[in-house]
Amino acid sequence: MTRKIHTINISQPENPAGDALRRIGALADEQRIEAYVVGGYVRDQLSGKDVSDVDVLIIGDGIAFAKNAALALGRKKTVTYERFGTAMLFLDSIKIEFVGARKESYSENSRKPAVTVGTLHDDLSRRDFTINAMAASLNKERWGEVEDPFDGQRDLAAKIIRTPLDPLKTFDDDPLRMMRAIRFASKLGFAIEGKTLSAIPGMKERLGIVSQERVTEEFMKILASPKPSVGLRLMFDAGVMHLVFPEVAEMSGVDQRNDHHHKDVFLHTCQVVDNISAVSDNLYLRFAALVHDIAKPRTKQFREGVGWTFYGHEELGARMVKKIFKKLKLPFDKVPYVEKLVRLHLRPMALVDEQVTDSAVRRLLFEAGQESDDLMLLCRADITSKNPKLVKEYTANYDRVYSKMQEVEEKDRIRAFQPPVRGDEIMQACGLQPGKLVGILKSRIEEAILDGTIPNEHDPALAFLLSIKDEIISAHETH
Repeated sequence: MTRKIHTINISQPENPAGDALRRIGALADEQRIEAYVVGGYVRDQLSGKDVSDVDVLIIGDGIAFAKNAALALGRKKTVTYERFGTAMLFLDSIKIEFVGARKESYSENSRKPAVTVGTLHDDLSRRDFTINAMAASLNKERWGEVEDPFDGQRDLAAKIIRTPLDPLKTFDDDPLRMMRAIRFASKLGFAIEGKTLSAIPGMKERLGIVSQERVTEEFMKILASPKPSVGLRLMFDAGVMHLVFPEVAEMSGVDQRNDHHHKDVFLHTCQVVDNISAVSDNLYLRFAALVHDIAKPRTKQFREGVGWTFYGHEELGARMVKKIFKKLKLPFDKVPYVEKLVRLHLRPMALVDEQVTDSAVRRLLFEAGQESDDLMLLCRADITSKNPKLVKEYTANYDRVYSKMQEVEEKDRIRAFQPPVRGDEIMQACGLQPGKLVGILKSRIEEAILDGTIPNEHDPALAFLLSIKDEIISAHETH
């Protein structure tokens, strides 16, 4: 059935799971059961990567063996999933999942398989990719011997993503594997084998049976990869982006002025995301980079003497963010952050002029708040020209803007702005009850600070309030 190609050292001294696997192997020998460590653990061991999750395959009853293993390892209980025939054991910093070898069959409208007892070959053949369809023996007589019926080691060495069976069968059984293929290619820097890749466009509609949460989880993992454009472009080329994130797909083919950007908005966006990813692991900053020009297709107009314009795309794009989050089922607490970066991503460039006042810089700092540094990272990432002279020029402009922002921030402390006179003090000083008028007076104080009329300090702000309150209250009462 299989060929022994390699033996791996499962229990290296620096491997925290090694001792546990030896004891699991000894228990398997004692019970005369075949036991293997499988999947990602074997792949990562062969690649020399750290492993924190361990999958153990039992030729027999995986749950019953897991309960005995827990006792042998000094743990009182396991978390069992009877329906799937799996059990989980948490051991300090590692998680060990036990499963019995099985066959799976799928209905047309569900990713949830019907499970029956199977052989080692059955179990490995049901897995997503050859690099995850390898098993290493835990039994003493064959300790560390790799079972590799689908040449996973060859594909691992060649950096190839390939399904163990016909990809049409593998993707039909579990359509999410199409997203996983793209995610592995993006995360590992691998290529998807030709037949496997060519199967995706014809199967992509099957993603409709997968929950939005699972699709979004894979998409965000693509966005978290070292060079997300690999996955983004694969998704687009295979037609998957049109289903998963049509607003991103719509940016393709939208021409723009070819100055500090790529001509095509989608390709430009891919480069911006890569630029951000080179300097930050912040997933939602990457997401903001992905959607910063999301409204360009909807605001595109041709103007004589100017070319293609996208007036207002930043405001419309910011207003699209909440709907996108709702559709993708992303956490709503991240919406204000992404909205702010999309809305403000053009503002720093407007401050390049040396004649720009401190007031304009103060207002940007006030609106950006704690996200000022992330906004500047996005602005710098937004430079995607192939012209080194233009890149140097725009980078120097942003350096100048950032220097201005630092000077104003040091002087006026606007970034973490809190009104120096709070609402309760305004009510006390003016003899007011809670209401709209308190907000108006508070806004006038903020405007005076941002305009530079008064410093961002309590006593000058209170004095300013006392000087304007009668006029504001009188005008309010007249209306």
